[in-house]
Amino acid sequence: MSRVQLALRVGDLEGSIGFYSKLFDTQPAKRRPGYANFAIAEPALKLVLLEGEPGQATVMDHLGVEVESTEQVDAAAERLTGDGMKTLQENGTTCCYAVQDKVWVHGPGREPWEVYTVKDDSASFGQNSPAVVAAAACCTPVAATGEEARPAARDA
Repeated sequence: MSRVQLALRVGDLEGSIGFYSKLFDTQPAKRRPGYANFAIAEPALKLVLLEGEPGQATVMDHLGVEVESTEQVDAAAERLTGDGMKTLQENGTTCCYAVQDKVWVHGPGREPWEVYTVKDDSASFGQNSPAVVAAAACCTPVAATGEEARPAARDA
């Protein structure tokens, strides 16, 4: 099963968890400091909430397509590259409390999209991120164009 992922950076994590729990009639599948994700069956959606600065308006962090295997990630990377898109592949990376293989592309508005598979759970958020996520995100790659797309990690 594939499903679309929507990752939002929210100023009120607990309030957002409450809202989306009611909206989709389900509780988070995973809760960690500064982080929650919902594995919603209907509609098929992975909703990720990343804690932002207190009081900030909710913003889109990144988009994704979760697939079942590394082979599917590799096939997507090959197809996207063959279609002339600049890609960035990351294998065995730790992001959003999970070990993942993924390929990144950017849409025409520079919105980051990942095609990814979760290989294992992780106790840490990501490679260069604090335990409590502030403005840093491991989940946004350096743009394939060479422009920085990832905010610098902050110390906790």
